[in-house]
Amino acid sequence: MTDPLAPLNSFAALLTDEGRALLEEVRGTAPADELAVATRLRRDHPAALVSAALGQARLRQRAAAKFGAADADRMFFTPNGVEQSTRASVAAHRAARFAELGVTSLADLCCGIGGDAIALARAGIRVLAVDRDPVTAAVARANAEALGLTGLIEVREADVTEVDTSAYDAVFVDPARRGGRGRIFDPESYSPSLSWAVRAALKAPHAALKVAPGIPHEAVPPQAEAEWISDGGDVKEAVLWFGTEPGLVRATLLPGPHTLRGRGLPDPPVRPVGRYLYEPDGAVIRSHLVAEAAAGLDGGLIDETIAYVTSDALRPTPYATAYEITDRLPFNVKKLKALLREREVGALTVKKRGSAVEPEELRRKALPRPCGRNTATVFLTRVAGAPTMLLGHPADRP
Repeated sequence: MTDPLAPLNSFAALLTDEGRALLEEVRGTAPADELAVATRLRRDHPAALVSAALGQARLRQRAAAKFGAADADRMFFTPNGVEQSTRASVAAHRAARFAELGVTSLADLCCGIGGDAIALARAGIRVLAVDRDPVTAAVARANAEALGLTGLIEVREADVTEVDTSAYDAVFVDPARRGGRGRIFDPESYSPSLSWAVRAALKAPHAALKVAPGIPHEAVPPQAEAEWISDGGDVKEAVLWFGTEPGLVRATLLPGPHTLRGRGLPDPPVRPVGRYLYEPDGAVIRSHLVAEAAAGLDGGLIDETIAYVTSDALRPTPYATAYEITDRLPFNVKKLKALLREREVGALTVKKRGSAVEPEELRRKALPRPCGRNTATVFLTRVAGAPTMLLGHPADRP
């Protein structure tokens, strides 16, 4: 019979002097060397502790991409914690927004391993971090200690639905969006549900709810501001803010931050493909702010259903990537293959929007033996309703 306390005891062993010494010894161990290292260390240390230390070393290596190597090397993680925790840059942006609102104390509900609590504390905000999982709460507590933030972070193991948050300026809720079968797409199936989180948010002067970036716009409560956040071009999350500007929609791009506010603009007109094609950032598309991003580009859409903007002018914008279009042709793999051979293209980037063709399949067929010295980007899309291929390359900034 499995001991329910085994995971907690295993983690607690890492916090002992012996466990910390082992963590230091296995720091940076390459996967190919793990077996040899484990065999050597088990001569002097319990096998379970050696396995736990090596597992933690692997998690720290994975976490460096989210938290930076300096913090990740001192922090503790669980597999789910590495996967589901907020990227440090995104957490810092959110913490800065809370600080700008004048928040000095906050209840972080469903705190996980403490990524958001760390960013909030570093912004000078006193945090109550709550999670019902004993191991996760223990890891969050260890992380607060490891980063010297115990004076600002109190970790409590509890059911968040039973926590009184009335003494705090703000509430942050990060519901679990994964279950036994993977990602949960219905906000009411989050744990806790979105409706519960909204009720908790409305009790506080300020609040933020972290939700999946694919949340339908109609699911956003009328009392909330909705913010979609991308980092390095990848959409990371959506956040529902309360106590700010109800009904506002914004897209925030990191690093920066660059924030695009919704103005209720109508969709740009459809026009012929010009010299330049602009690919809006994913946060701009998710927030339905393509019209706002296109407003300063003097352009229009290539198709009424496709989020590509085209223009004859090259204009600087943080909200879209510009490409210079050299060729336009109907979807035809043989013609594309011949064109790539003529242009001596040896490396092809394939992007698609509004096409069922798989990029890797097209790349394999159009460039079976890459040997050219040039690079190119092909867009598989629709232009005025017709399947089209647009060939080009990233445009130089004016």
